[in-house]
Amino acid sequence: MYVQGFVLPVLPGKKDAYIAMAKQAGEIFRRYGALEIVETIEDDIKDGTHTDFRKAVQAEEGEQIVFSWVVWPDKETCKEAERLMQEDEEMEPPEEMPFAGKRLIYGGFTPIYSLGR
Repeated sequence: MYVQGFVLPVLPGKKDAYIAMAKQAGEIFRRYGALEIVETIEDDIKDGTHTDFRKAVQAEEGEQIVFSWVVWPDKETCKEAERLMQEDEEMEPPEEMPFAGKRLIYGGFTPIYSLGR
């Protein structure tokens, strides 16, 4: 298993547009081998003294934080999907992005412990 994680600020009034974009991208991720895609939006984010989700993405007034992840069978599948999606015309971003892409944080992670599903 390999996991990609994302934290990003959704622009004010763009939650529905973000959800629509996430659903479309999720279908493409699945086509390229993703096992699971989870999109969550802030519900209980605390302000930290030194850092927190809002500070991490330099969230501005009215923006909502999304925390999401994609589970892949392995890192190789993830990397190959990234390569293929770069060439996929369906992955073209919308004219008006619903989130601040320059403040998106993402990365790939190798699980070290898992419990549950």
